[in-house]
Amino acid sequence: MLSLEKKKQLDIMALKLRYDVVNMIGIGNAGHLGGSCSLAETIATLYFHAMKFSAERLKDPERDRLVLSKGHAALIQYAALCEAGCFPREELGRVKKLGGLLQGHPDLSIPGIEAVTGSLGQGLSISLGMALALRLDKSPARVFTIMGDGEQAEGQLWEAAMAAAAFKVDNLTAFLDWNKVQATGTTKEIFNIPNLEEKWTSFGWQVFKVNGHDVEQISSAIEKAAAVKEKPQLIILDTVKGKGFSFAEGNAAYHNGIFTAEIFEQAKKELDAAREKLGVSEW
Repeated sequence: MLSLEKKKQLDIMALKLRYDVVNMIGIGNAGHLGGSCSLAETIATLYFHAMKFSAERLKDPERDRLVLSKGHAALIQYAALCEAGCFPREELGRVKKLGGLLQGHPDLSIPGIEAVTGSLGQGLSISLGMALALRLDKSPARVFTIMGDGEQAEGQLWEAAMAAAAFKVDNLTAFLDWNKVQATGTTKEIFNIPNLEEKWTSFGWQVFKVNGHDVEQISSAIEKAAAVKEKPQLIILDTVKGKGFSFAEGNAAYHNGIFTAEIFEQAKKELDAAREKLGVSEW
């Protein structure tokens, strides 16, 4: 169980990550606000509590690995890597710009990135390969991967799911960002995949389901997953697309939407209100 102090630290970090995402998008630019901000609490919990990870151990063979299979949400991962000290903060202002470090999707040239992703359905396969290699090396490291709910329509993902269960890969924990909205509408309207919890269980995975905006629930599920033997684990994150922004929550337009000056200012005001609610006067 998280202490009250640690819980507050992670809630504050999740808010910081949202600030970073908004600043990376900026005025007049398109950016993946929705699917990044549905993951803020999960990314904060992984990088700043649950994972064996730091900027000083990026090449440590016993570090934990995180593969962001839904690579379009790279902004939230970049925010965490920056907050962890993996690269200078000025790089956040050069996302997708010539000469900048940070690409539109995760790239191995970026410190802390473990795999090139963005072509949906492939991240779980990559993560499975990593987990099997670590098991051969008798390494204590774990592999985490984050998938989108729209991504559940990809066939390669289910091949990897079957293989992970068949090989009893218990050093692999996957997350499913169940925010229920994809690029052009709801997942239910576009490609409905019902009973995700039962489906993954039937594929031989140990499944947990949590409120994806509650750091305590996320942390507890990660601890429970780590104790599972001879089974891969899935944590279903019940989330809201665009969480933290009234204009974006559940709104497919902000899957990769453009900020007007007015929307940018509204986003900042809503973040400031959330910061004050947490009792933080300034960063």
